[in-house]
Amino acid sequence: MGDVETTDLSGNLLVATPQIVDGVFCRSVVLLLHHDAEGAQGVVLNRPMDARVDAVLPDWQAHATAPSVLFEGGPVGLDSALGLVTVPGDVEPLGVKRLFRGLGLVDLDTPPAIVVPEVAGLRIFAGYAGWSPGQLEEEVASGSWYVVESEGRDAFDADPEQLWTRVLRRQRDHLAFVATFPTDPEMN
Repeated sequence: MGDVETTDLSGNLLVATPQIVDGVFCRSVVLLLHHDAEGAQGVVLNRPMDARVDAVLPDWQAHATAPSVLFEGGPVGLDSALGLVTVPGDVEPLGVKRLFRGLGLVDLDTPPAIVVPEVAGLRIFAGYAGWSPGQLEEEVASGSWYVVESEGRDAFDADPEQLWTRVLRRQRDHLAFVATFPTDPEMN
């Protein structure tokens, strides 16, 4: 792809455009956890699964933010789990790696009794979304993703299946109108 300057998009949301019509990314909202010249990683925030957290991490079930189910974080590494937490204050609690704006990743091997008193929200993701160097930039340029600012509540939304619509509606430009785009344009 040559030398392309990469703007760090960590902490932003990728909102799937209506151009993505199927698969895990259709109408998805991805929180970018890391982005640099080496690639990008994030988690899909609005794909709750039919599996409870205790199906894979029994010690964490009681602490998961509602809906307390596993979320499909993306198509990569579905056999692994990531725990996203809200970290109040400026201290990085034991077992947590602070990322940005009060969000962090929890080491799920740490006993919950050590972590839970120091964090607020907790969501568990099976897998993640990943992009190789330059891939995300190409997808954004081709119109597959809108890049918008995230809000702290996005990662722990109580009704994640409506997150795509809510994130678009709160935009102050033409993107607010995209929220009304029908799932099947032929039915319009």
